Amino acid sequence: MSTPTKSQQNRALGLSTFAFTLCFAVWTIFSIIGIRIAEDLGLSDTQLGLLMATPILTGSISRLFLGIWTDRYGGRWVFGILMLTTSACVYLLTFATTYPMLLVGALGVGLAGGSFIVGVAYAAAWFEPARQGTALGIFGAGNVGSAVTNFGAPFLLVAFGWETTAQVYASVLAVMGVVFILLAKEDPLSAGRKAEEPRSFMEQMEPLKDLRVWRFALYYFFVFGAFVALALWLPHYLIGVYGLSITTAGMIAALYTIPASLFRILGGWMSDRYGARRVMYWTFIASVICTFLLSYPPTDYVVHGINGDIRFSIGMSLPVFVALIFTLGFFMSLGKAAVYKHIPVYYPMHVGAVGGVVGMIGGLGGFILPLTFGALNDITGIWQSCFMLMFVIAAAALAWMHYAIRSAERVEWAENTEKTDLPELATPQLFYPLGRK
Repeated sequence: MSTPTKSQQNRALGLSTFAFTLCFAVWTIFSIIGIRIAEDLGLSDTQLGLLMATPILTGSISRLFLGIWTDRYGGRWVFGILMLTTSACVYLLTFATTYPMLLVGALGVGLAGGSFIVGVAYAAAWFEPARQGTALGIFGAGNVGSAVTNFGAPFLLVAFGWETTAQVYASVLAVMGVVFILLAKEDPLSAGRKAEEPRSFMEQMEPLKDLRVWRFALYYFFVFGAFVALALWLPHYLIGVYGLSITTAGMIAALYTIPASLFRILGGWMSDRYGARRVMYWTFIASVICTFLLSYPPTDYVVHGINGDIRFSIGMSLPVFVALIFTLGFFMSLGKAAVYKHIPVYYPMHVGAVGGVVGMIGGLGGFILPLTFGALNDITGIWQSCFMLMFVIAAAALAWMHYAIRSAERVEWAENTEKTDLPELATPQLFYPLGRK
């Protein structure tokens, strides 16, 4: 395999990142047009949550076989054909007139979400291991596509309606699909891929027997699945809780999605520099604190005092809410990069398969959580119930991670060895015993 030049690496990374940004914008389109559709059809919160979540389901499940196809055929053609297919589905969505038809159309729109694992496998093939974390962090910043939708789609929606908005998205994605096929090059692993014997499906799935893969999947269920869920749910939440207009709610939601996407680049660099384990600790500790504060609903208190009742209220103002959401998005972005830093290191020949499964589980979080948010709203009548659920997930992931690390350390002590999650990036100064030989 020849070593790619700097310009070849930048070309591959730039094209795949821009393509993924557009795909992510399409993938989250129902966060905006879904609100207008719900008004037109009189949908409940549960029905709206299902409509928002349906594309996430397709995008999650498709990552498994798209990752395998990318390992086998390379990212250039898989990525390009995927964008062209998705654009056709988005355009056909505009002919739907009933709720069941919209759900079927949303399944096709969801193919855009599968672009993530295609881009991960394609971009990782161009970079040496020491720079893969940073490269994949830059690629993953394509999550900012949700901010493109939250910021731009409301203006298209107000001016032209949801059907024209979807048609604009379909046209842009189709153009990018053609551009990618024409300008992208075959990745450096393509020659070796063509020379080797095709591996069976079971051989490609062999690493999934490792429990570590499923632990990574739980991490990603929160840091990515919850990110997608909030990107979809926040405009509706802000309208319901703070009475904002759809354009204002979309712009505030962008304050969450933009840093939650762009800081993924920083997360990739930090994972290369300090180690992915440390970054994951920071992510989950901060997320537990933020989701705990966000989960507290407005409450009125009455204290029966000596001279009569004393009344006071506790509630979260909009500026405080935005600050907490910004903080949560920042640490989730670090965690997204840290999770995918592990995969090319542990499973260099199975990036597509392992990354596809991890991405699928994470994407399923983006499907399950919006639907659950809507159901919790209908059942409990408490808007903050969505953050209560996220608090439980973050706390569970932190507990499992810490238990796994401590268990591994006990094995190391017994064998008189020293390892980290990523041996070539050992950074034992924090959350790790010192002075051990």
